[in-house]
This record gives sequence, C-alpha cells and structure tokens, in this order.
Amino acid sequence: MPLPFLRRLAAALLAFSPLLASGADEVSLDYAYYSPPSLVIRDQGWLEEHFAEQGREVKWVLSRGSNNSLEFLNSGATQFALTSSISAFVSRANGQPVKTIYSYLWSEPSALVVGAQSELNGFADIRGKRVAATKGTDPYFFLLRALAEHQLTSRDVRIVHLQHPEGRTALEQGRVDVWAGLDPHMAASEAGGARFLYRNPEFGLAAFLNTSERVLQDEPETIKAVLSAYERARHWIIAHPQETAELVARETGLPVEVIRLQLARYDFNRPVPGQPHLDAIKPVIPLLQADNILRGSADVDATLASLLAPEHARAVVEGTNP
Repeated sequence: MPLPFLRRLAAALLAFSPLLASGADEVSLDYAYYSPPSLVIRDQGWLEEHFAEQGREVKWVLSRGSNNSLEFLNSGATQFALTSSISAFVSRANGQPVKTIYSYLWSEPSALVVGAQSELNGFADIRGKRVAATKGTDPYFFLLRALAEHQLTSRDVRIVHLQHPEGRTALEQGRVDVWAGLDPHMAASEAGGARFLYRNPEFGLAAFLNTSERVLQDEPETIKAVLSAYERARHWIIAHPQETAELVARETGLPVEVIRLQLARYDFNRPVPGQPHLDAIKPVIPLLQADNILRGSADVDATLASLLAPEHARAVVEGTNP
C-alpha cells in the first residue's frame, strides 16, 4: 500500500484507540454532576474493588449532559450512560440500541430561570426572548412542554443552543434572557440571586442509567455489578444526606448550601424502571414529533414497549435472581 495511505490509516486507528481499548479488560461508564449516585460510586471505589478481582480496569468519563452521554454510549466509548428518560427514549426511537436498566433518581427536571434584575415577570413575557437550552436534554424538553402549556411553540422564542454551564454563564452575562436550567448549575444560579420565571413539578421525570443491547445480552455479570453499585449508592445517599452534599460540593466546586438546594429536588425512591416512568414520557412525545426531534419513521409505541429492561434492577433491589 502507498505510504501516505498507511499513515492516514495509522492516524485513524490512533484517533479511535479509546474506543478500541474499551473491551473485555475494561468497564467504561460515565459520571455526571447531575448524578449524585455516580459521584458516590466513583468516590467510594466500589467498582474498582469489585472488578480488580477479575483483572478488569474501570474507566470513568465525565458527561456534561444527556446528549454527551449518549454520544459516548453509541460510539462505544462507554458501556453505560446516564441520561434523562426522554433522551433515552429519543435515542432508541431514532434507531440507537439503547436499553434502560435503572432509574437513579426522579426529579423536577428543570425550571426557566431569569436574572435577579430581569424585567420578565410572567410566562407571557417570554415571547420573542433569547432562551438558552441544551438540545436533546431534559431542560430543552421542559422548555418545549412549558411553551406548549401556554399555547406557544419553539418558534415563539429564540432558542440559543448551549451546554448547561454555558447557559448559566450566558444568563449571568446578559447574553440570553432566560435559561432552561439544570442542577447543580441551576441551584448555584438560584443561590446567587437568580429567580424562577416558571416551575412545574407536575413535569417530573426519571433519570436513567442505560446500556446497549450488546452489553445487556453479552455481559450480565457486568450489568449486575454496576447495578449493585448504584443500588448501594442509593441507600448510602438516603442514609448520609450531609456527606452526600459535601461530596457533590467537592466534585463540583460549589458551596454545600447550593448542593442542598439541588438534592432537595431529587427523589431516590423509584429505582426500578417501569410503567410510571414511561407514563411521564408520553406527554412530551407530541412535542418531540412537532419539533422534528423524532425521525419520521420512528415507531413510538414499539420504542416505549422495548426501552426498559428492568429485570436486572428488580433482582438487585429485591435481592433475587433475574
């Protein structure tokens, strides 16, 4: 083969080496500041301890949002992904082999935040304004749902697509008028004087731990070990609220009082994904279709019927065999 071709091939292989390295000797998963259980597991070293006995290493990858997490999973860079329930649904509906195996929390997923000096006082004031949101994540879907609740659409505002931390910065710098926030950044903004233009706890949604169909089929023991760690973290968080707040504060660099605001919006008592988790997704589906987030050929009913794989979580939670 010509030498230039071989050099290009070598460069391509090198670029994809992180993906190629994610094999039998490695367990790869993401962690995120919006997922306290992932921070607890990583801090405690439970997975490292478990997999060391098998000669396997644990690789942690930081995710900044559900879209980021799904990119890792679908590329093969990770075997597990932390996402919003809607993001997992969208990914599977659009053809990715995503399977949900655990619900690591339930929460009020977002709120529409304005600066302390904002002149916006009610939802009607949002028309025509610049709204920061991260497409493909819970805050973006929250924004669509809030607009629909007030007989508006995404065309009635100017959506500025920014990752969650940049959205907060843009709000504080006055480059956007409204931000569809995500904790802990939203809690930090709240503690700094920002206020909520719109909240709706009835829009509550689950946050999911997902894997791929391949991992689900081929690595049941890996699935069990990771779920056992998440279940252990869930109990640890419930039993140690102060220690949890301090840990998340250390990881994020935010004050403990900010993290307490974040954790107060989280419910850790619905770990096994089931019908209530799917029912919370359903009101958002027409908005996803109207906004062309779902491809035209997406089979919504089939996606809902096939998204969840709760048997492993149920076995871990109940202490039985799947």
